Amino acid sequence: MEDEIKALKNPPRPRARAPGRVHKVAWLLARLVAAFLFLSVAQVVIYKFVPVPVTFTMLGDPKGFTKDWTPLTRIDRSMVDAAISGEDGKFCSHNGFDQDAILQAFRRNQKGGRIRGGSTISQQTAKNVFLWQGGGYVRKALEAWYTVLIEAIWGKRRIMEVYLNVAETGIGTYGVEAGAQRYYGKGAQNLSSIEAARIAAAFPQPKKREVVGASGFVRRHGNAIARRIAVVRGDYDACVYQ
Repeated sequence: MEDEIKALKNPPRPRARAPGRVHKVAWLLARLVAAFLFLSVAQVVIYKFVPVPVTFTMLGDPKGFTKDWTPLTRIDRSMVDAAISGEDGKFCSHNGFDQDAILQAFRRNQKGGRIRGGSTISQQTAKNVFLWQGGGYVRKALEAWYTVLIEAIWGKRRIMEVYLNVAETGIGTYGVEAGAQRYYGKGAQNLSSIEAARIAAAFPQPKKREVVGASGFVRRHGNAIARRIAVVRGDYDACVYQ
């Protein structure tokens, strides 16, 4: 009887419940996200100073790849101006994203036909360096994150330097130095305006567009880029050379 009275006065304390499965999954996801944020920032900081050695696109190229990292000081300014003219006229004025271009691309894509993007040079650089080719919401979200990082940590000059070293310029050819050597037998430092413009005209579809002996649209597009180089220089490329 006494034992029963004591039990009533001092009921056993309930055991602490072990964390539920949902809590464990949430904790794991939080740790993974934190690890990704740390690693992605570390990647961007490292590549601010170190040349990008290789990319997923290069590794996945069935033809292999040729590249030759070249600092911006050894790339003719015409190549920079041609890239801005052909790929991203607002490169120096946007924060990594061109809302107008994105909206225009969305409207065109709603009409059907070939899918067109509104990516800036910053977005293309983020994708080329850190991610893989192709679409999908996950890849686009990661691209946006890396774009924010490189804009904040690298700045425009470094973004342009990396872009011109990792962009595909032909089948198995990456960077404008390798492209200049392949097509014109000389370094990117010695490119003429029309030569730089022809390389820039091939950026969107480097496996399909001819740089040497181009005709039709590619030739007209290259000529148009060459004519705009003088307009770009000074104002539109100031963030690279200031």
